[in-house]
Amino acid sequence: MNVITTDIPEVLLLEPKVFGDARGFFYESWNQAVFDKAVGAPVHFVQDNHSRSAKGVLRGLHYQVQQAQGKLVRVVAGEVFDVAVDLRRASPTFGRHVAARLSGENKRMLWVPAGFAHGFLVVSEMAEFLYKTTDYYAPAHERSLLWNDPALGIDWPLESEPQLKANDAAGKPLAQAETYP
Repeated sequence: MNVITTDIPEVLLLEPKVFGDARGFFYESWNQAVFDKAVGAPVHFVQDNHSRSAKGVLRGLHYQVQQAQGKLVRVVAGEVFDVAVDLRRASPTFGRHVAARLSGENKRMLWVPAGFAHGFLVVSEMAEFLYKTTDYYAPAHERSLLWNDPALGIDWPLESEPQLKANDAAGKPLAQAETYP
């Protein structure tokens, strides 16, 4: 696995080794020992999630104020513009973000540690998005950071207004959001 560092050192872009020939391809999509070595610590996942979304759907920017989740995200079909925002007040990168294009074609994965808000925009006709989480979904603790807050400076590749869930449209700007220590 090729590990690519980002502008926020704890967020990693991971590229699996893909073996292809005339029959198709093969790659190891998950290996606990390889992943732990890549991130520098043991990580325990407790839940896998799978979503399918149409072009222009924007999901996020989500986080949980308790039971914070680390996420290992990937796309198996289609393409998304994926974003992680640092919400750790004590971090030198607080309020900054990392963005990457993830697709079924490039097979890249993004490691988003606990303490970050996460979201994505579907840029293909549809996308199937899979992710592992380090803690269980806790709806009472879920929050949405306002996806288009100018303070975040995210340059979403939008062709038109995104399709949003009501709580994402009503997300809090960074200045008013609950954050982590």
